[in-house]
Amino acid sequence: MKQKLLSGLVAAAMLGTLALPAAAQNLAIVNGKPVPKERAEVLKQQVERSGRPVTPEMEGQIKEEVIAREIFMQEAQKRGLEASADFKAQMELARQTILIRELFADYQNKNPVTDAEIKAEYDKFASANAGKEYKASHILVEKEDEAKAIIAQLKKGGKFDEIAKKQSKDPGSGTRGGDLGWANPGSYVPEFSEALTKLEKGKVTQTPVKSQFGWHVIRLDDTRDAELPKLDEVKPQIAQQLQQQKLMKYQEELRAKAKVE
Repeated sequence: MKQKLLSGLVAAAMLGTLALPAAAQNLAIVNGKPVPKERAEVLKQQVERSGRPVTPEMEGQIKEEVIAREIFMQEAQKRGLEASADFKAQMELARQTILIRELFADYQNKNPVTDAEIKAEYDKFASANAGKEYKASHILVEKEDEAKAIIAQLKKGGKFDEIAKKQSKDPGSGTRGGDLGWANPGSYVPEFSEALTKLEKGKVTQTPVKSQFGWHVIRLDDTRDAELPKLDEVKPQIAQQLQQQKLMKYQEELRAKAKVE
């Protein structure tokens, strides 16, 4: 009797040992169907890619989500919804989306942005924005006569910022008394830039300046040498921009090579 009992225990122990690896591969068994752990890993990776940390609490939520999906999926299959034309069409669209995403990811992995490319792009930016920066204020109105009246008012001692707050049609700078902040003159429309760079510090344009936006009364508040960010500070943004440019070029090349009838 003892021998039989011992044999049974050994057999049970061996069966348990053999079953462990298979069970360990599954997250759960729903209605007799194993749910592989890989499904939870895929969801976990998606969460991590979004920048959120996967906490122990979230791991539990992911597990429950995977189990819930299996339950709902089994019910849908039981009802034969997999055979519907709508389901098949949506599955095809999902397949295309995933495959295209993999194509672009593969291209980016094989064609990374180099440090040399980033440096060249930074140098181009630095060259375009080098020189002086101007701190300007302006009052924007619709008609030339309005601008002339404002210039006359300023000559009589009118306060620039007060007039700007009351009369400027520029909603951004108007509330700040006309203040446009620091900028490279090239960031303005040519007519504005030309008039601004001719002014002396603290002076106001004596004639209205016309642009596509209306009529401007411009004051030069200050100038300084351009303060450019260091390469290391903008390197991630430049890399992302160049990566997007490369990907767009790759897409255009594929379109150009394709024979569409």
